[in-house]
Amino acid sequence: MNGRCMRIFACLLILPVLMSCATIIGKGGPEALNIRSTPDQATITITDEGGKKIFEGKTPTVVSLEKKKGYFSGKKYTVKISKDGFADHSAVVDTTPGGWYIAGNLVFGFVIGWFVVDPLTGAMWTLSTNEVNANLEAGKKADNDLKIVLLEDVPLSLRDKMVKVSQ
Repeated sequence: MNGRCMRIFACLLILPVLMSCATIIGKGGPEALNIRSTPDQATITITDEGGKKIFEGKTPTVVSLEKKKGYFSGKKYTVKISKDGFADHSAVVDTTPGGWYIAGNLVFGFVIGWFVVDPLTGAMWTLSTNEVNANLEAGKKADNDLKIVLLEDVPLSLRDKMVKVSQ
């Protein structure tokens, strides 16, 4: 009888850990993002919410992106696709709480799944999209970015080309 009680006690201790639906379904870890462009062989640069470069490559490709930034905190990425002679394309890929985390824990995981296991494993998050398709427009790249710099940061060779802007 003592051995049986120990097995029942062990099962009762392990059961709450397993009660987290998104983790059980296997939605934790990195998620694949398909990236394509027309025309292909465009340069891809992916940066995270902190501006850190995560990936650089060419289209078409598949990139595995982490979804968890921290406890109850998901990642956010900016995907920039560019090719000479074409206008750049940018897309934001965010993370959102997944359906297995929300509905699955309502049915199976309850509080342990919602507040402990799925947030710790990152299984609560899913990418806002699984693919980025960019139709790059032909023509000269638009250089509409306004950059403000201090005069001392402008190279001497460019200062004679500066135009005074009146107020």
